[in-house]
Amino acid sequence: MTLEHPAEKGPDGRLGRFERLAELASNFTSSPVFSVLCVLLVAGFVVVHLAGLDMAWQLLAGDAMAAVSLLLLALLKNSERRAEHAIQQKLDAIAAALLEQQEGEWGQAHEDLQEAIGIEDRR
Repeated sequence: MTLEHPAEKGPDGRLGRFERLAELASNFTSSPVFSVLCVLLVAGFVVVHLAGLDMAWQLLAGDAMAAVSLLLLALLKNSERRAEHAIQQKLDAIAAALLEQQEGEWGQAHEDLQEAIGIEDRR
């Protein structure tokens, strides 16, 4: 287990298993299907409480809501960190390319800038 930034990729620029899973989960949670499932979960939670069902059912409904909330929080944080890292890479590349241009030479920084601009194509 490493404590690297979740946006860090391997040397070949590909996403790892966790990153692919997080990306798929993020795409699913932003879909209309997931929104419908959440509405159904909330409706079930309300029905269980209003119907005055056994405490075990109320605990099950509450635990399901907590589990979904925790999952969404983790996915949101992962997505936020990856986006933050991509933006920082682009800003660093822009700054380096501007410095190169100011010095009158075109080199590695401009190549890095072109790579950073195309960063979304790899995801």
